[in-house]
Amino acid sequence: MTAATPITFEIKSANFPLVALLLKSTDLAALAREMTQRFGDIPDFFDQDALVIDLSPLQGAVASAAAGIDFPALVALLASYRLVPIAVKGGNPAQMAAARQAGLAPAQDAHLLTPRPAPASAGQPAPPAHQQQAQVHAAPLGALVIDKPLRSGQQVYARGRDLVVLAMVNAGAEVIADGHIHVYAPLRGRAIAGARGNTEARIFALALEAELLSIAGIYRTSENPLPPEVTGHPTQVRLVESPDGEKLVMTPML
Repeated sequence: MTAATPITFEIKSANFPLVALLLKSTDLAALAREMTQRFGDIPDFFDQDALVIDLSPLQGAVASAAAGIDFPALVALLASYRLVPIAVKGGNPAQMAAARQAGLAPAQDAHLLTPRPAPASAGQPAPPAHQQQAQVHAAPLGALVIDKPLRSGQQVYARGRDLVVLAMVNAGAEVIADGHIHVYAPLRGRAIAGARGNTEARIFALALEAELLSIAGIYRTSENPLPPEVTGHPTQVRLVESPDGEKLVMTPML
C-alpha cells in the first residue's frame, strides 16, 4: 500500500495544563453553596478553563466512595462558573462508569495543576495550609494600572498579571491579582495577590492599613491587628515557610 499524508488533519501529542477540582463530598447542594461563597463575587475568576474532576478524596471513606454522583448536575454547576469539565480521575469503577456516561473522559495519568482556594469573605477563615494544593502560574502580561480611588464595594481583578493602583483603596474595596499588587497610596481595603496560587506573589503598599491580606490562599484579617511597625507605613507582604507552614510576613520598606 502506498503511504499518504492526510491533507486535512494531523494528530500530535499535546501537553495541556488542567485545573483540577478535588471533590471531597457528593453533596452537590453543599458544593454549590461553597462555590458561591468562594467565587460568587469574582465572576471572571475562571475563563473557560479546562478542568479534571479528581474523585480520589472520596475514596478515603467507604460511605462516601459508595455514594453516587450526579455528574450531569455537577458538570452544569461547574460550567456556571466558566469551567469546562473534560475528564475525571480517581473514582471507583461505578463512579468512573457514571462519569463516562456523562461524557467525561478517564484521565488516570493526567498531570493536574490545582489552584489554591479563591478569596473568602473577610470573616471566613482560610483552609489550613496542608489542604492547599499546587500552584497555577499564569503567563505574564503587562500590569493592569488603576489611577482612580476605589470606593467601598468596588472590586478590581487583574487576571493573569500584576495590579498597580495609583490611588487609595478605601475600606470595603477589594483588589485582586494573579501576580503582585502595588498600591502607591493607602491600602485600607482587601488585597489578594497570587489569587490562582502563585506563592511568589507579593503585596506592596505605600501605607498599609488593610482589612484583609492574602497571598496564594494564606490570609490575615483585621481581626488580627497589623504589627505597629508597619501600620500606616510603606510595607512589603510576602509568603515565607515556617515550621507551622507558610505564613504572611510584613516588612517595612523604609
